[in-house]
Amino acid sequence: MVVDFGSIDTYLLDGAPAKKDLVKGLLEAPAGDDATRPFYEGLRLLGPRTPDLALIALRLASAGKKATDEEVTALRLLADEVRAGGARAGSARAEYHARLQR
Repeated sequence: MVVDFGSIDTYLLDGAPAKKDLVKGLLEAPAGDDATRPFYEGLRLLGPRTPDLALIALRLASAGKKATDEEVTALRLLADEVRAGGARAGSARAEYHARLQR
C-alpha cells in the first residue's frame, strides 16, 4: 500500500512544518506497510533529532522505492536546490517528484 507522505515533501522542500511537528504528526498517525515500519521506530527513538536523510529514506519507502544511498542522496540534493531558490528551484522540485513516481 502506498500512502501519501506529502508532509515530508513539504518539510524537505519548503521548510514547513517544523521538524518536531512533522515527526509528531507522523507518529500520531503511522501509515504505510512493512517497508515503512522500521522508520517509525527511528522516529520514536529520535523524535525531532531524526536526520533529514532518514525522512528522505522514509519518503522513498512510502513511495514503494528502495532507499539506496544513491536515491537518498539524489533527493537530498534536489531538496537543497529547491530550498536555495533561484533559477533551478522549479526544475529541481519537478525532478524530486518525478523520482518518487518512477
